[in-house]
Amino acid sequence: MLISSVIILLPEILLSIFSMVVVMAGVFSKKATIGSSVLWLTVSIFIVIAAFIAIALPIQVSAFDGAFKSDELSRFFKIMLLLSAAVTLSLSKAYLERNDLLNFEFSALIVLALVGMMMMTSATNLMSLYLGLELQALSLYVIAAFRKDNLKSTEAGLKYFVLGALSSGLLLYGSSLVYGFTGTTSFSGISAVVQSEGVSIGLLLGLVFIIVAMAFKVSAVPFHMWTPDVYEGSPTPVTAFFATVPKVAALSMLIRILFDAFGAAIDQWQQIVMVLAVASMVTGSIAAIGQNNIKRLMAYSSISHIGFALIGLAVGNVQGLNALIIYIVIYVIANLGVFSFILCMQKDGVAITEVPSLGLYSKTDPLRAFLLSVTILSLAGLPPLVGFLGKLYIFLAAVDSGYAWLAIIGGISSVIGAYYYLRIVFLIYFGDSNGGLSGSMPLLNRSILLFSAGIMLLGTFNLFGFQNISEKIVISFLN
Repeated sequence: MLISSVIILLPEILLSIFSMVVVMAGVFSKKATIGSSVLWLTVSIFIVIAAFIAIALPIQVSAFDGAFKSDELSRFFKIMLLLSAAVTLSLSKAYLERNDLLNFEFSALIVLALVGMMMMTSATNLMSLYLGLELQALSLYVIAAFRKDNLKSTEAGLKYFVLGALSSGLLLYGSSLVYGFTGTTSFSGISAVVQSEGVSIGLLLGLVFIIVAMAFKVSAVPFHMWTPDVYEGSPTPVTAFFATVPKVAALSMLIRILFDAFGAAIDQWQQIVMVLAVASMVTGSIAAIGQNNIKRLMAYSSISHIGFALIGLAVGNVQGLNALIIYIVIYVIANLGVFSFILCMQKDGVAITEVPSLGLYSKTDPLRAFLLSVTILSLAGLPPLVGFLGKLYIFLAAVDSGYAWLAIIGGISSVIGAYYYLRIVFLIYFGDSNGGLSGSMPLLNRSILLFSAGIMLLGTFNLFGFQNISEKIVISFLN
């Protein structure tokens, strides 16, 4: 039993051991270049473990007395987390070197955060879920303030820590209420109680606290207040990481809690998720209009996109979850493309994050300007780009389930949000030249931007067949 449990959690165990080896090697090494070596070794480890999960990890089995579960859903999200983290870390190398931040601690913290996220995707017990969540959160608090000599970075870390601690407290309080009214912390046990006895007031209150805590983690309105400041203040590689990887982990955790533990209480939590979805879509779309800092703009963009993803969750069926998975994959790929460019925005060796600095960038580098425009317009959901298909799947899931009003609000929010995306494209091609951006993009960053834009263009034909894979994963999970 112990051996099978260890095998199921072997990826997390190996990553934990690797992080400790990195810390020890970094402390005792006298090589100035160890940060670069550790970064590439970390990227390689992520890719190897992702391949192991895809090929050899057992599925449809539980570990440690039901505290963790390996299934198609957890396997998919783990692979996605590992590959997204590998790409983000690779893209960050040039920026970290330019700003003297390429230390071995950065890679070690990313690894530990990823271990926590992978635990979250497999957790089927409130206690194991909390362990993964806190391991992720503690690592992210530190990397948000990684630039110790920068006031905004340390302020971002402090804000993230305070509000993150609040959300952790809410999660623990909600978990204690759930345990008090069900007598168990396992998702299967909670589900059995809900099916046999229904949802009492106390259990419903516990569920509300848990959803609120999760809303903090995915930056859903009205629990989004930390996001713009943390995105702006953190080093840009950290912002790129926050905008992609933790979002995937938090959504996978929400799916696991709401369907594994409270699947029989869908009538109770569905309304809460719908309110969060509507508030996030509308607030994110409107608040981003006045932003001139591209990192703050991307923060509000992520809030809006989480709102669209939550529609798929709120629908509460195969079609909705299938649309959610498709949407989040498209969102991550497009964001990686955008941030591959943002990480290289500089003038005379100084990082620039102001949107007007993109004025007439098409005159400087027409190809990169076109690729960046494609990824941005895909985030806006403009046809015929693949971002349009992502929103279409979400809206169709809402309409087919009898929630056409959600699709209507989503459509209006998309139209509003298109303004700030189109503004960026307008500046790239028709804006005022403010001296322009200088500096070149590393080959890897150019490749990721090209890959992302290519997916946004070519994926419109049939999403490379991914919708069929996604549907199989969802059906396997719900059955």
